[in-house]
Amino acid sequence: MGDVQFVRLGFGADAVEYQRAWEEQRRVHAARFADEIPDTCLLLEHPPVFTAGRRTEESERPLDGTPVIDVDRGGKITWHGPGQLVGYPILKLPRPVDVVAHVRRLEEALIRACAELGLATTRIEGRSGVWVLGAPKEERAALGGLSLDLDPRLGGDDEFDPRLAGPQYAPSNAGQRHEDRKLAAIGIRVAKGVTMHGFSLNVNPDNTWFDRIVPCGIRDAGVASLAQELGREVTVEEVLPVVERHLAEVLSEAVPLPRRPEAEPAAPSAGEPATA
Repeated sequence: MGDVQFVRLGFGADAVEYQRAWEEQRRVHAARFADEIPDTCLLLEHPPVFTAGRRTEESERPLDGTPVIDVDRGGKITWHGPGQLVGYPILKLPRPVDVVAHVRRLEEALIRACAELGLATTRIEGRSGVWVLGAPKEERAALGGLSLDLDPRLGGDDEFDPRLAGPQYAPSNAGQRHEDRKLAAIGIRVAKGVTMHGFSLNVNPDNTWFDRIVPCGIRDAGVASLAQELGREVTVEEVLPVVERHLAEVLSEAVPLPRRPEAEPAAPSAGEPATA
């Protein structure tokens, strides 16, 4: 891939409605496929909105009937809103097309950006996105924070529903419980060799929005933000140029390599935005 053109669509009071951004993605996608424009990454904030990827189950949606926009990306349900940096890289992938490699590049760029901002993050096997690791389960009770005398998740209860279990189990409180928590979600679609959708990085949002859903369909972990984890005020304005720089570096390193026989399946999971 060559140089990536970054387009800042709107932030703060100029946050971009999801449907309008989706239409712009489709327009840019068609232009990129036709080689009318270079690889382009749209960067923006959205007003509050829930979006559901193709694998979202009914049991993961808001219980109160809050509207959800169903989209054509991979993955499950997630939330977008103020304080979250959303990026839609619309790129012509190297041949042969390797969707998983593209997801890993997005993760790598965000991991590097978080490190520059002072936060160590990582990947978790089988779960796309960028994560802050929690403590091992056997150590959590001794670390303080929320006290959960009978945690239904520790017994492997597949029916556990954080939406019904009260604030002590809410995804937004995962840090207090010293659990794994997702800082950035990745969800993509590839059509005609060109990517759509992308990532959402929680900078300083109100993460209690995630408590209305089962974020990315994951019931045994939660969500985080840069501001929470760093313990200081962090703004999208501060993070934006850092993310742009690392995206440009990582995406420029992409080269066409043959897919290995043992490579992962080409359908990444969501918010897992492949937000969720």
